[in-house]
Amino acid sequence: MLQDVSEAQKKNFYFTLKNKIADGFVILEQNDKLPYIVLRREKQQVDHLFNFVLCCITLGLWSFVWLYYARVSAKPREIIIAIDEDGNIFEENCHMA
Repeated sequence: MLQDVSEAQKKNFYFTLKNKIADGFVILEQNDKLPYIVLRREKQQVDHLFNFVLCCITLGLWSFVWLYYARVSAKPREIIIAIDEDGNIFEENCHMA
């Protein structure tokens, strides 16, 4: 994979990939000629009972965090990690149908 990039760029690319896999992403597509990988993370379950208790303890302040967390984690997410022409690693959200 990654033929025209330096060892430091490869190391940084694989470090980013390792962190994403540890965060729950799985590899969907990998291109050996172009340095990019498409990753997907399925929707996560929100522990509503735990968040309700925190909301009660904080007198409702936790509700903003709870709503955000429930909205963001309730849908699957696809991202692409690649190395651009300048050798920089970038991460971009993929648009899902």
